[in-house]
Order: sequence, then C-alpha cells, then structure tokens
Amino acid sequence: MAPTPTNPVEATLAYAEDFHPEDEVLRAARRRGLEVGADPVLPGAGAALCFLATAISARAVVEVGTGCGVSGLWLLRGMRPDGTLTSVDVEPEHQRMARQTFAEAGFSGSKIRLIGGRALDVLPRLADGGYDMVFCDAAEQEYGDYLAEAVRLLRLGGIVVFDNAMGHNRVADPAQRDPGTVAIRELGKLVRSDERLRALLLPLGDGLLAAIKIAT
Repeated sequence: MAPTPTNPVEATLAYAEDFHPEDEVLRAARRRGLEVGADPVLPGAGAALCFLATAISARAVVEVGTGCGVSGLWLLRGMRPDGTLTSVDVEPEHQRMARQTFAEAGFSGSKIRLIGGRALDVLPRLADGGYDMVFCDAAEQEYGDYLAEAVRLLRLGGIVVFDNAMGHNRVADPAQRDPGTVAIRELGKLVRSDERLRALLLPLGDGLLAAIKIAT
C-alpha cells in the first residue's frame, strides 16, 4: 500500500496517480513485476502512454524494457487495432511474464513482437522512420544512446518517451551525482537542445520525458 501523503504536493500527485485505476490484469502484472524486481510504471504514467499512443493513432511502437508487461499493455490499449508492439528486453523470464499479461488482456501474438537482447544491439536493426512511438524504460546510463536510436526510428510526428525522468526524486537535487542520475540530467539537456524535437516533462509516476519529432 502506498504511504499516506503528508503535504499538499504529495496529495496532489497521489490524486493524479489514483485518477487512473488499474484493472485486475494490470494489478496481477504489477505484482509479478515487483516479485522479480522489474518495477513497472505507475498507473498515471501508464495512462499517459496510452493517451499519447491514442493521440497519434500509433500503429508501430518500440518499447525498450519489456518488464512484465505493464507498460506494454498500456501502450497496446492506446494503439490502433492493427498495430504491433515491438518490445526488447535482456531477461527472457520477464518477457515470458509479459506474454502472459498480454494474453490475459486478450492481445494475440500477432500484435506483439518480443525480442530478447540488449537494446543497443537490437535497435540498430530496426527500420529508419518506421515507428510512431518509442518508449524507453531500461538502463538509464544508456538513455542518451536510446535517444539517438529513437530519433532515427521515428517518423515525423512520432513521439519518444523516457521513464524515470525524475530519477526517484534525485534529478532535481544537484548534489546527487550518481551515474544514473547524471545520465538522466544529460538526457534532458540533449532533448531540450535538439532542434528536431519538441519536449515535455510530465510529473507522473517517476516522471516521463516526452518529445515529438518535428524535423529530420
């Protein structure tokens, strides 16, 4: 159970998260994820992914970090009926659990392509400009490299989204200098300075950094 908010800011953020309740399929996937150490996105962040996928009528989506299927299911529910989710993860057991999640939600195998391996080995094999959306929730120290691949993969008008953009409340504290936190800060600078992108930072979940590709 989540701790009771102790101040108005925490209460407001908790209200935003609770605005998007999970169904039993998502709750079961969340439990499985937490049991194996694959922390899933929170409901507010998941709902944002679903919203963005719906807003751009996403048909082809890449997910970096399958986990146990929570974020993938949010994405699938926002995508077009003829869409395909390509999800990459280094852990075969996580992908097995994700496949279970997708099946429980009624999504057939033809809508899902699970690829095992390191993202930086897999992403270069995917087609330039062939995707509507890229969601990254894996090794934070590789986020800058994921960004470079995502910009290549996206069509004009496509969206890239990074999870954990707040770094568990560490990114805003300049005294925090661990490699993961520094990498997330550097990612923010890269996104803001890239004239091909228009960025937005959302304080949902542990933070989502999103950017639309507006130029090649």
